[in-house]
Amino acid sequence: MANSPQAKKRARQAEKSRTHNASLRSMVRTYLKKVLAAIASGDQEAAKAAYVSAASTIDRMADKGILHKNKAARHKSRLNSKIKAMSAAA
Repeated sequence: MANSPQAKKRARQAEKSRTHNASLRSMVRTYLKKVLAAIASGDQEAAKAAYVSAASTIDRMADKGILHKNKAARHKSRLNSKIKAMSAAA
């Protein structure tokens, strides 16, 4: 348990940033699910539109350090390849 005033303040700040970061990570997951749902429905135009918004959100979180840059790139790459596979299958 934090005893000094500065340790107590750091504990408060850490908890505040933890909850904020958790909220941002949750938002990223929601955008990913929207793209995957559009892909599953077979609507390529909706999937592309969802991908554009998801990609910008993923990039923003990677810049802030919420996601690792390689993880962000991996998510974007996998989503994009699934969208491209839809047009190849059609």
